[in-house]
Amino acid sequence: MEPHVASLLRHRQVVPSILAADFARLGEQVAAVMDAGARIFQVDVMDGHFVPEVTMGPLVVQALRDLVHERGGVLDCHLMVERPERQVASFVTAGADVITIHVEATPNAHYVLQQIRAAGCAAGVAINPGTPPEAVVPVAELVDLCLCMTVNPGWGGQAYIPTSTEKIGRLARLLPPTVVVQVDGGISLETIREAAKAGAGLLVAGSSVFQALDPPAAFAALQAELDSGSTAAR
Repeated sequence: MEPHVASLLRHRQVVPSILAADFARLGEQVAAVMDAGARIFQVDVMDGHFVPEVTMGPLVVQALRDLVHERGGVLDCHLMVERPERQVASFVTAGADVITIHVEATPNAHYVLQQIRAAGCAAGVAINPGTPPEAVVPVAELVDLCLCMTVNPGWGGQAYIPTSTEKIGRLARLLPPTVVVQVDGGISLETIREAAKAGAGLLVAGSSVFQALDPPAAFAALQAELDSGSTAAR
């Protein structure tokens, strides 16, 4: 993992998800939100098998790579796909900086995380709302971040699941202090502080940024709300 990627992952921040962006203006919208201070962007990859929807793949990562990297940013690829070990190499080649796989999506989670790290990317493991935090313990020493889904994966615009807050706290207590807790789903001005106080350091926001009338202003408001809250319980 590159030093600047490691540094950015340790900085508590809002992570815009391009899933909610206007793809006819994707580069323009990403650049505008970067001008407002965003540095990590999540790329939500769905295969129509692990989750019902089909979204984007390595070509989108490749299309954004130069724009994001030249501005000091990071592309965080969240693979909601079955057997992610078959896809890692393509995303590495395309320019991914972080690759997160679901523990539920492969019997070879340990192998895939090693594969990601060997390629020079930061490695992440994700769990769905129905998966207990203890499921990540066997691979905790191989990951740089742990993504706690605070909605059911596969659909944008869902409401934050209230029981997620306690689960975030359990993850933060279970994981080594070197592992960053990330949350994804229903993050808004109403929920961002709650998730951060529970222990989240990276807070993914899709609809609340890119579906706002002014995405850069929406990002800035979320980051300000996050910055004004108390420190997380880690």
